[in-house]
Amino acid sequence: MTDTSDARTSVARRTVLLATGATAAALAVGAAATPEAPADAVTDTAPVAATAVCTLTKEMTEGPYHLDGQYVRADVTEGKAGVPLKLALTVVDDDTCVPISNALVEIWHADTLGEYSGFVGANGHSETDDGTFLRGAVLTDSRGVATITTIYPGWYRGRCVHIHVKVHTGVTVTADGHFTGGQELHTGQLFFSETITAAVARVSPYSANRVTRTTLAQDSIYDDAGASSGLLTLTALGGSASSGYTGTLTLGVER
Repeated sequence: MTDTSDARTSVARRTVLLATGATAAALAVGAAATPEAPADAVTDTAPVAATAVCTLTKEMTEGPYHLDGQYVRADVTEGKAGVPLKLALTVVDDDTCVPISNALVEIWHADTLGEYSGFVGANGHSETDDGTFLRGAVLTDSRGVATITTIYPGWYRGRCVHIHVKVHTGVTVTADGHFTGGQELHTGQLFFSETITAAVARVSPYSANRVTRTTLAQDSIYDDAGASSGLLTLTALGGSASSGYTGTLTLGVER
């Protein structure tokens, strides 16, 4: 299983990551992450911070495992075992750094054995495949924050640990809980500290994944540019890797 075939594809659409993004996202997870600015620093009508600097960055490949029209839901785990991960992703306008409310943040990623729902078996493991686990989307709140509960991703052949992400605006949430329509503003990937990933990899059930793990440095898509390439700020939820983490990042998009 790999999604490196179009890794070097040039994507013209611009996106940015706010230099102070971890601050804004941390507001959504309370005590789990320490804010660096008061809560009223982020509003619908004012920039996140007066000195905010928006840094342009390229988008990342969608890869081969995207499925359209997934559920709009805050918890995508569906009972999947794994180290807890609480994502708080803040969406801002790249021109003004103002948070965008009601933007749909969609994610999808592999389970602990490196298998994607809808494609189980591609990483050499046999398990039940319902086509929806570890996939879903959430609308941002008035502060531009999308909060999603998932698990720390596993890995598969040729790629480091990552989460795929898209940002949409103007979507319609259907009666059965899916979404349709709208405009796609961003396609990217979220990445994880190699030190933390190494600790998680020693925890069951990740330790049962015998596929050789590709590190950040070895990955063909991540370019070692930190937050500007999607590297999450991770904060431990407890005293051990098994306790889980919060992952925060601010994504700037061109509307």
